[in-house]
Amino acid sequence: MVVQTPFEDKVVLVTGAGRGIGRAIALYFAARGADVVINYVRNQGPAEEVAAQVEALGRRALLVRANVGYLEEIEKLFTRIAETFGGLDIFISNAATGFNRPALQQKVSGWDYTMNVNARAFLFAAQQAVPLMEKRGGGHMVAITSPGSQRVLPDYVAVGASKAALEALTRYLAVELAPKNIIVNAVAPGIVLTDALKHFSALSDPRVIERAIANTPAGRLVTPEDVAGVVGFLCSPEAAMIRGQVITVDGGYTLITPA
Repeated sequence: MVVQTPFEDKVVLVTGAGRGIGRAIALYFAARGADVVINYVRNQGPAEEVAAQVEALGRRALLVRANVGYLEEIEKLFTRIAETFGGLDIFISNAATGFNRPALQQKVSGWDYTMNVNARAFLFAAQQAVPLMEKRGGGHMVAITSPGSQRVLPDYVAVGASKAALEALTRYLAVELAPKNIIVNAVAPGIVLTDALKHFSALSDPRVIERAIANTPAGRLVTPEDVAGVVGFLCSPEAAMIRGQVITVDGGYTLITPA
């Protein structure tokens, strides 16, 4: 008897897949039988490493440089997917940016770019993804959001507002795309133990990570692999009746008031 892996021969697009959470998601699906489209903008070296790891797992990797903050770049990304694979099964909207400063110091350029990358890109990438998913009989979309969409975090107004918009889009798309057998949800990671967090902690405050762990009921920080596992579950048959939801992955951090 041939036992298929959960995502055997599926085609998965992960935006911002070169590092951190995006990298973990790309490798999660590749390890379970999927071919992966690895989108990146600036960090070509890390993205190439992810592609090599996908191929080492015996799967195909398509590396596409495209800034999803620009509509023409989104079109380029999906043209490459259509030309290479002919269809798409799973779209993970992970690419994000942000200009962190107080609300009264926000600039139009920073606000617009943050909104375009974090929220607008999901809508217009979804428009491009739907025809490719219909060719496969349906699909899944998962947006990576943030608890800052609901909680007020320091200097987070642009990112927080963009993530709130992203979550609203998740609900609207979940309803509109349900008849097409396309399932849409979102995942909100808390403080994730990435190389970027370690670097920031080392430069600014070595006790950032220590304090975050102390305020997390689970006793440790979330890892990129934790997030990837939840994303993968939402794309599985077992999660077929979860629609338009935002799943928080933070070890309980947002359930308590940090000391």
